[in-house]
Formats: sequence, C-alpha cells, structure tokens
Amino acid sequence: MSLSQTNVFTPSFLSPSISHGLQRIPHPKPTLSYPRTQTNRILCAAKRTGKRRYPSERKKLRTEKKEAAAKVKNKLEGVWRLSKLGVPVGEDPGKDCLGISEGLLQAIAKVIEFPVASMLPEEAFSVVRKSFDARKILKEAKFVYTVDLDVKTLLELEPRAHDFIFRLEPKLGLVEHIPPEKTVSGDLISVVNECKRVNSDAVINGNGVPHHHGGRSKPKIAVVGGGPSGLFAALVLAEFGADVTLIERGQAVEERGRDIGALVVRRILDMESNFCFGEGGAGTWSDGKLVTRIGKNSATVLAVLKTLVRFGAPDNILVNGKPHLGTDKLVPLLRNFRHYLQSAGVNIRFGTRVDDLLVDDSRVVGVRVSDSADQLHSSSQDLKFDAVVLAVGHSARDTYEMLLSRNVELTPKDFAVGLRVEHPQELINSIQYSDLASEVRKGRGKVPVADYKVVQYVNDKDEDLSESSSKRSCYSFCMCPGGQVVLTSTNPNELCINGMSFSRRSSKWANAALVVTVSAKDFDLLNLTGPLAGIEFQREFERRAAIMGGGDFTVPVQRVTDFLQNKLSETPLPSSSYRLGVKSANLHELFPAHITDSLRQSLSMFDKELPGFISEEALLHGVETRTSSPVRIPRSNETYESTSLKGLYPVGEGAGYAGGIVSAAVDGMFSGFAVAKSFDLFDGTVESVIGKSQGAGLVKY
Repeated sequence: MSLSQTNVFTPSFLSPSISHGLQRIPHPKPTLSYPRTQTNRILCAAKRTGKRRYPSERKKLRTEKKEAAAKVKNKLEGVWRLSKLGVPVGEDPGKDCLGISEGLLQAIAKVIEFPVASMLPEEAFSVVRKSFDARKILKEAKFVYTVDLDVKTLLELEPRAHDFIFRLEPKLGLVEHIPPEKTVSGDLISVVNECKRVNSDAVINGNGVPHHHGGRSKPKIAVVGGGPSGLFAALVLAEFGADVTLIERGQAVEERGRDIGALVVRRILDMESNFCFGEGGAGTWSDGKLVTRIGKNSATVLAVLKTLVRFGAPDNILVNGKPHLGTDKLVPLLRNFRHYLQSAGVNIRFGTRVDDLLVDDSRVVGVRVSDSADQLHSSSQDLKFDAVVLAVGHSARDTYEMLLSRNVELTPKDFAVGLRVEHPQELINSIQYSDLASEVRKGRGKVPVADYKVVQYVNDKDEDLSESSSKRSCYSFCMCPGGQVVLTSTNPNELCINGMSFSRRSSKWANAALVVTVSAKDFDLLNLTGPLAGIEFQREFERRAAIMGGGDFTVPVQRVTDFLQNKLSETPLPSSSYRLGVKSANLHELFPAHITDSLRQSLSMFDKELPGFISEEALLHGVETRTSSPVRIPRSNETYESTSLKGLYPVGEGAGYAGGIVSAAVDGMFSGFAVAKSFDLFDGTVESVIGKSQGAGLVKY
C-alpha cells in the first residue's frame, strides 16, 4: 500500500533543553499544527480471482494444473498433502491440540469427497501446519491446517476410500501429491550423517575419493560467535570431523542470566555479557521467534527446527504456523546444544573476545584473543587456525572496526530505526479477536495471544509517488505479545531497547517496534560516510535517547496520542513493562524530521487497519536501532569465503546475510558445509541432500 501526503508538518528536531553536546540539524520551522486535514492517496492491487482473471492468467493456471497432474505417477502411493483446511474455532480443541480432531476430519472428508468423516481413520493423517486466522473479512475465526494423508495407511484401515483417492486431483496450493521417493530431511546431525554415508558408498563403489587430507591432521577451524549461525556452523564442522574451537565474547546462558539480572535489578551493565552478547546471541533474551521468510516448509528450515527439537524444543514448533520458543525454553535448549558440541570434541571458550585476525600473505591464519573482562587487552593470546568462521552478531561494532583496519571489504546496508510501542495485551486481543478476546486467558486459552504485523509505504516530503526511490517502508518489527520491553545497550552511554517474551506470553503488555527504513541518504544528512556510517548513525540516536532519558538507562517515552500532536505527555503515564524506569519526553526531538513524520503517517494508517491502535494507553519507547546489521561483508555465493580475505567466512546476521534465529541458523549450516567442502571433508553438495539455501541477506524476521 502506498501513501502520498500533502502539507507535511516538519517538527522541531532537537530542543535547546537537551541538545547540549549533540549535533544540531537544520530544519524548516513548523507551519501547521497537528491534527490537521490530510489528503491521503492509497494504492492497492487486489488479487484477481475467478472470472476477474485476465485470459493470460487463466491460460497459465490451466497449464500449471496440467503439469501438476502429469507429475502424479501413482495416486495410490505416497502422500497427499491437503492445505488450507479450515476448522471453525468452535469446532476445534484449540491452539494447543495438534492432533486430528473431529472438526478436522470433517474438513478432510470434504476435500477428498468422502461421505462419512467419522469413518476416516485418524492414524492415516498427520498435521503438518496449524495456524489461527481471525481476520475481520471472515465470517468466523478458524484454525487453518495443512495435513498429510498417508495413502498406504488409509487404504489398509479403510479400503472403501480407494475410489475417492483414485479420483483425487492436484489443486495448486490446496492439494499436492508427494511421491514416496521424495526425501524428507531429518535433523542436521542426520543430514550430515547422510552426506557421510553417500560419500562412503561412493568410495566403496569406486566413484569417490577417500579423505585423508593429504596426510594432514584434522583442519583447525575457529567459529567466532555463539549465536545461531555460529552454533550451527560449529555443529556441521564437528560432525564432519574438523577440530573446532567456538569463541564467544559473552558468557554461557547460566552466568549470562545472572549478568542480565544484575542489569535489570541493580543497573549494572556488563559490556560483554548482556541482552546482546553471550551464548545463543541476541535472540536468547528475546521472543524466540522461529518464523522466517525463507520457506517454512523447506527442508533447510525443517532441518533447523528438528535440530532444535532434538536439543529440547517442544515438538509443536514443527507444526505451529507462528512457532516461537521464549527465553525460558531457549536457555535449557542452549545448554543441551553446548553439551552435545563438547561431546563431539568442540572446544568452547566463553568470555573470550577476538581482538584481531592473524593474516599471512592475504590469508587468515588465526586470531588474537583476550579475556572479555580485560578492556586493556593485556591478556592477549595468538591462536593459529586454518580458517575462521566469523559469526558475530549485529552489535559487534568493535569487530567491524577491526575488520576495516585489516582492509576487509565492508559495505553499508540499509536497516530500520524507530520506536517501540506498548499496549495493554487485552486491548490488542480485543482489536484482533473482538468477542473471542476472552478465549486468550493469558496464553492458556483456546486461541493464541493476539499479535499483529503492519506495514505501510510512505513518501518522503515533496517527492512524487511515482518515484519508487522516494518510498520509505514503515513496519512493525519483533512484535512480542504478552511480553516486555528490555534494554539492549552494550555501552552505558547509549540507550537502545528491544522486546522479549516467555513461552506462555502471559504478561499484561504487548509491544512491537515501529520502524522506518534508512539508507545512505539518511546517513549523509548527518555527514556520515564510509562503510561504518550506519553504525555511527545508530550510535547518534542511542546517545540522544540516553540523554533524553536522563541517564541510568531510563527510557524516554510518550503517549501515541501526544506523539501525533507533538506535545509532552503529562504524568501519570500509562504503565510500562520496562523495569528500569521511564521518563516523559517529546520523541519528536529524537529523530530527524523526515523519520519522525514517516512514523506519524504510519501510525495514522496502522489505526485504520487496527482500529484502536492509537490509544491513550499506548506508550512509545525510544529508541529501537538494532533491527539488523548496518553492514554487509561481501562473500562468495558458492564458497561463503570473504571476497577480500582468504580463509575468512562471514556468516549470519552480523555479516548481513540473515535476520532472525532460523535464517541465521540456516546460513550457519550452509557455511559449515561450505567450509567442510573446502577442506575435503566431504564430496558433493549439501543441496543434493537437503535442498538449496534460500533468501540470503534478509533483514526482517
């Protein structure tokens, strides 16, 4: 949806009361007060269906149907996947039931045209995906299923279904036939074992080369960073027999939890062990979202999810349409993951910071490390390695500076900045579910705790709507239903926040970042240039937020209604989940005018989509800056090796190739295979076993 706006109001950027010591940016004087009459032009393209399709679209659809039907060799073998099976909420056991209910059997019977649903054996069906759809355009809310029908089991238990299966035809997006020979991947450990088995069989049959590594000992690989990408890269390499050392600047989850407790209770920030740094990465003390845009049913994503289940995640993450873990589930999972890596021979060094790369003849030959607590680097130690997998997170700013000093190529990357909005969870439940809101029951009810996802495209002031380059995306990010706002600063002079939830999502608040995309054009306005311009851009507003909050990690806040009217919120303020305290401030004084105005335009549009979103109870918190890495480290698409330094393999979110737990894990997994291949630890390609990697460089969850 695109939006064009006339008579744009440009607010003051920084008031004299808080501007001491900060760069002042020139801006036009405000000419209009808010609210005002707005002229909005909304462009939308509804999807054409039925007779509304163009002839070319109908022809293409007929061709696709024929191709799908031609692929079915034997309807009475394999699996039929039935998608978009709707079960009204009143006929479903609820969100926590992932089995085959009577209502679901009715939906299945309707698709296969079987006359008596109760005669269908439950054992023949398995739920692949379950989600909840409460959109207002529906007559009633419903659970939506994807179900696999095992033909062999069905015909053994109910032979009378034979003719109905025989008449079944593929329907795009609704009915798909999966032949029995199609491989379904297991967890990552099983995938690696399959690769080794295939290679072993090839050697036995004389078609492969046994791996003796030219008489060398096992390759020594350093994996820098203990987040998802680092953990999964280390797992792959260890399973292939490499000598792996995992280096993490933060602490293991047990000690990291105590450090976070000291921050929340006593305002003591450990700059190396906090909400960003430590075992599991920044996602550990977040919502633990496992949603991804790289194909939720793809073999690569399933391998990651099944690996998480192996290490203690609940089985329901394989089925839920919006899977998430929560911090309380992630902590024991990471402990199990660590123990497995150690049993596989991985040397894990917590509290160890990589200060430099050891380079010889344009190739990495090791790393220089020191104790994370040693800010003077007096305890430095040189460690030799054959390769370095760089899997740091998006907040490792000192690492980026070190790489730049080593002439490693870095490029600025677009990201997003904004504010985090918090509402009472009951209000969001009511907006999304209406009469069904009472069924939430703080995460223990029949329907999920309500969330939302909103996006708008707005135009910068005085820009033509037809110019795509002028459009700016404004969207919700890391929405945490039943969650809390937390501090993600890694420096006491800077203030930035995020959201987190526990598995039950039972708190009385709902929060989400409302962010605006920024690019090099925005950095230029602050006279920031070079590969690290985005980092300095983040720092600028994190320092401003710290000053506006008055220090001690107090967060500046403003009611949404007051933000729209550009006025200071009067006390008492709505309650906030942020435990270190909030202070009323005019958040118009935080960002440049064009970013502030984009946020204001978006809020108005979000309220049209979610009536009641603009509320006296809604509180904006500043500032959210670390939505994704502001830097990308260029690498080869095939080998994953840095294009500017041999032996360095940049991966995951910090390298600019992922956004969220699952995509980071997938990137780490593929990089592990790439490094293993470069050291002849296996032949062939991982794609032959698990499929292709999808969507590198994602920046949103």
